Amino acid sequence: MTIISYKRPIPTLKFMYGIGLFFIGILSIDTYFGVLFLGAGVFFFYTDGIEIDLTTKKYRNTTNLFGLTFGKWKDFPKIEYVSVFKTTQTTRVWVSTASTNVTATVVKVNLFYNTNQKIEAYETDFTDLAFDIAKHIASALNIDVLDATSRDTKWL
Repeated sequence: MTIISYKRPIPTLKFMYGIGLFFIGILSIDTYFGVLFLGAGVFFFYTDGIEIDLTTKKYRNTTNLFGLTFGKWKDFPKIEYVSVFKTTQTTRVWVSTASTNVTATVVKVNLFYNTNQKIEAYETDFTDLAFDIAKHIASALNIDVLDATSRDTKWL
């Protein structure tokens, strides 16, 4: 595997809203509001991500829409190490007049360069998958992996 690709998943509710707006837009395409609904529906299918080509040592931040991927390839800076760590993501969910925060734990893989600058390479719910990706990147770039998933960080 020479290209590692990560595309942020579209949340189910956002996807359903997109389908609804897109469908309303198609039904009323001959009106101004139909075009507006169609455009809004397309916006709900938009997602972002990253692709890393380990053979050419390039990466690109991607924009994904309907299975098409756009982005400009950039050369890697001098990567110092790969870090794997756990973090929490909070999402605000609105239903009618009530709202709540939903928190989930995710595992991220970051590539660090220039001491404190990073490239977010991958995000997953599974620690083993994150370490597999990190080790694959580290072996291709000949760098170390930092395990920061617990309080006691350690080099692998």
